Amino acid sequence: MLRIITDSAGDVPAEWQKEFDIQVMPANIQFAERVYQPGVDLDVETFYRIVDQTRQIPKTYPPSVQQFKEFYRKHASPGDTILSIHITGKLSKTLESAMTAARELEGEFTVIPIDSLSGTAGIGMICRGARIQERAGKNVEEIVKYIEEMRSKVGIALTLDTLEYARMSGRVGLLRATLATFLNLKPIVILIDGTLEMAERVRSREDSLDRLLAIVKKEVGERPVNMVILHARDLQAGKQLMERARGMFNAKELLLNDLSLSVAANLGPGTVGIVYCPVE
Repeated sequence: MLRIITDSAGDVPAEWQKEFDIQVMPANIQFAERVYQPGVDLDVETFYRIVDQTRQIPKTYPPSVQQFKEFYRKHASPGDTILSIHITGKLSKTLESAMTAARELEGEFTVIPIDSLSGTAGIGMICRGARIQERAGKNVEEIVKYIEEMRSKVGIALTLDTLEYARMSGRVGLLRATLATFLNLKPIVILIDGTLEMAERVRSREDSLDRLLAIVKKEVGERPVNMVILHARDLQAGKQLMERARGMFNAKELLLNDLSLSVAANLGPGTVGIVYCPVE
């Protein structure tokens, strides 16, 4: 049987997890001396309440090799094939843990670790696509080839309300982050070849949403796309972005989802974004 497993840096809407049988491996988020796992002992409201109370940016750690082995054994049976699809290896060591666990479980499962070259809902789109291919009768080799082709088509564009979180987590260049924070600019960040790059800096929240939509429009034009709007504790901005996207894009599917906690911990509350993939 084919199992599809990803990590919590991938935003997989709850309905997709159920419909497409996708299992999500939680990351580790540390506040002070306590380590939490999203979806296990940490939900969205608790996460932001702790941030408000402590005024601290939590540390995030990828799942350990042992955690991966336990998760694989929990969700698969001996002899199963596991597609283990994870956040880009350029931003996290999650894939390394998965690869080590795969080697240590040889003979028990066939684990195929895959670098999504993506993050957030981009991973969710890839996982869903893999399951659709499997249900259409494709074999594992064909599904892996499909993933390798699809991951180059997924686009991610985000605007951060502040660069303080990203600067402290090391997710963007220190000099540029410090400059933007000092000038109180709103950065537009895009994912290029698995790396977060600052594309632009604008003066206001309204301008940042305008530019976010314009950047994505330039990439997709009138082509049909599947699209997920993400927000980190800014539902109003997420809904506003979703309504504007509905009018601007030929969206075959358009969803609104919370940004995963392991990503929000590094990019900060107020982050909103668009994840998109052209529909063939």
